[in-house]
Amino acid sequence: MAHFTVRFFKNVIGDQGKSCEVCQRTVDVDARDANEAATIAQQEFCELREINDWSLHADRIDVQPADFPS
Repeated sequence: MAHFTVRFFKNVIGDQGKSCEVCQRTVDVDARDANEAATIAQQEFCELREINDWSLHADRIDVQPADFPS
């Protein structure tokens, strides 16, 4: 299995009226591929926030491999 870092981002409007992206949470997971990593991270995000739908607190997900070369 590979190791992935999954980040949940939310678009917000700052004090100056500019839009920016804020990381709501980072989840590290072991999965076979990026799709499975996203699914596992979504479930964990929902459990931690006690919600049914991750998109209530985030606008997008970024999945990156986190394996380090030997």
